Amino acid sequence: MSTDNAMKISADHLRRDAFLYVRQSSLRQVFENTESTKRQYALRDRAVALGWPIERVHVIDNDLGLSGAQSQDRDGFQRLVSEVAMGHAGIVLGLEVSRLARNNADWHRLLELAAMSRTLIMDEDGVYDAASFNDRMLLGLKGTMSEAELHILKSRLQGGILNKARRGELELPLPIGFVYTPDTRVVLDPDRQIQDTVRMLFDTFREAGSACAVVRRLRSEKILFPRRIRRGLGKGDVLWSEIDHSRLLQILHNPRYAGAFAYGRTRTVYNAKLKSVQQKMPRSDWQVLIPQAHEGYISWDEFERNQSSLEQNAVGFSPGLRGRMPRQGSGLLQGRVLCGRCGARMRVHYEQFEDKLRPYYVCNEAVVRHAGKTCQWARGPAIDEAVSALLLEAMAPTAIEVALAVQQEISQRVEQAASLRDKQLQRARYEAELARRRYLKVDSDNRLVADALEADWNGKLRDLDALQREHERQNETDQSLLDGAAQERIRALAADFPSVWSNERTSVVERKRMLGLLIEDVTLLVDEQINMHIRWRGGRTQSLTVARPRPMAVIRKTPEAVVALINELLETDNDQQIASRLNALGHRNWRGEPFTLKKVMIVRRAYGLKTRFERLRESGMLTGEEVARQLGVSATTIHQLGRDGVLKRHRYATNHRYLYEPPGNVRLEKGIGGRYGSRQPRLIDAQPTQQGAS
Repeated sequence: MSTDNAMKISADHLRRDAFLYVRQSSLRQVFENTESTKRQYALRDRAVALGWPIERVHVIDNDLGLSGAQSQDRDGFQRLVSEVAMGHAGIVLGLEVSRLARNNADWHRLLELAAMSRTLIMDEDGVYDAASFNDRMLLGLKGTMSEAELHILKSRLQGGILNKARRGELELPLPIGFVYTPDTRVVLDPDRQIQDTVRMLFDTFREAGSACAVVRRLRSEKILFPRRIRRGLGKGDVLWSEIDHSRLLQILHNPRYAGAFAYGRTRTVYNAKLKSVQQKMPRSDWQVLIPQAHEGYISWDEFERNQSSLEQNAVGFSPGLRGRMPRQGSGLLQGRVLCGRCGARMRVHYEQFEDKLRPYYVCNEAVVRHAGKTCQWARGPAIDEAVSALLLEAMAPTAIEVALAVQQEISQRVEQAASLRDKQLQRARYEAELARRRYLKVDSDNRLVADALEADWNGKLRDLDALQREHERQNETDQSLLDGAAQERIRALAADFPSVWSNERTSVVERKRMLGLLIEDVTLLVDEQINMHIRWRGGRTQSLTVARPRPMAVIRKTPEAVVALINELLETDNDQQIASRLNALGHRNWRGEPFTLKKVMIVRRAYGLKTRFERLRESGMLTGEEVARQLGVSATTIHQLGRDGVLKRHRYATNHRYLYEPPGNVRLEKGIGGRYGSRQPRLIDAQPTQQGAS
């Protein structure tokens, strides 16, 4: 030990513990560069030689295999900093500064804490006191050189990688469907099942135009998609499973399938927690893009079209992106209606009406963005009918070709799906046969191995049986789409395109997709009438005018002729009789329903018509109680006289309620009953009162 080093070590340092920090940058270095690890552990002997007992020399080696570029996630370094800050460390040992940190911020933070706690730092060259200006300057210079060394190494490696990538010779992990040849050329996977499945995926997207539609179709057809294990046990093996939406988007966005070599599609950045994450870069920022670098499954032009379709399918918030992909819902012009006032894309709003959802085209751009008011809105059915009629008129000449193309598309899709299922069945048979051969090759007395191989063989047979049953069931379903009856229906529909358009088998999504092939957008201007300006594919424009639907208050209003008739009938009939008369004459309410007592009452009250009772009272009719007081009898007697026809009465309601004509100057003569004769009660003129004479 040199005299200089010994002078820096005091009794205070020796009372505290010594901490040896051991680190290698990667696990590969840990396993391969064993000599460097041994040299780091050998520093314990140096600490003992300086005066620290072996039991007080603590080794911190839980950062082996971690980079020193930052202190994040380095628990060992965090522990070391804590021990120094609390004054527990008398000396910190490391083979060199780069073992402790490759980042100046972390390195100088450790130096500050060491200077405050009077902790020594030792490397292979000597012992340094962080509180001493000269030693601290030397340690700072070593830290700067360590950081620069890491930068130079990275720059050298990245430069070589980028130079190789610019030539298109950099070997990157290939997506499923491609393999490297021994001379590092990229070719299609020799497995025909993998090739056909990948081709079917792109063919299906070409037909459907939607990633979700592709996933639904592959799952409905029971088509499994391959994936290759990248690392760990079974590296390189191919597994088959159902595809999901995220995996499909990765494939559709990958330029490798168009035969292009791309480098720099992602970049490593640090988030708010200082963790490295992969960020996707726009194509303009890709470092290398070489089209036609190798054979692909699609052309570069088709790849560009796919990217454009995926961008349009994104249901974004901006007016130019929202709602262009056909979705469920009866609104035919969903995503293609522009507001004639502000130019924004109008949304589709649905409301319940007569057990159905009726669409409304609404421009609420000002509501969403500026907390304003709705710009304009219009009911959808009348607009959709006008556009449908115009579309049918334009499509009539090509109806037969369209229907025959649909039939051919169905046939091709069914045949392609059946071919892929056959390949899945062949693979399952091969795996079952391979399991059988493995079982037959084993010694039958070695039951530990034989039982496991027999169980594997039985499992493969069960999988084969289940797959074969599913294959037969799916084939029966597909054949129903291609039988003679189905083909005849398609040919019959080809003769009349309006039937194809209006047929219940044609889904709403398919109608929207057909409309999107011909119409770019429709601009609406709602005024006294609905003015529609249609822009066809290719630039041709056409204008239509549709009558604006009447408000519900007008629709529900009873016609004036019916109101006048009810008013006339109230002179002679009550509400129930009026309802019967109206139904007999063929009148109906706004819903098309027959009139009832309640409906007549509602109309009468809504228009302020006088009731039958009021009209009879105005003509001088009396109630039973009033007549009873006039004749000096009970109300029951009056009602009985009315039933007997002695008093004339008029019914004004359905529950046997009557008003009576005034009896005049009469008196009631009671009836006589007896064995020898009887007489009914009757009204007789009243005799004038005799006055006393002279």
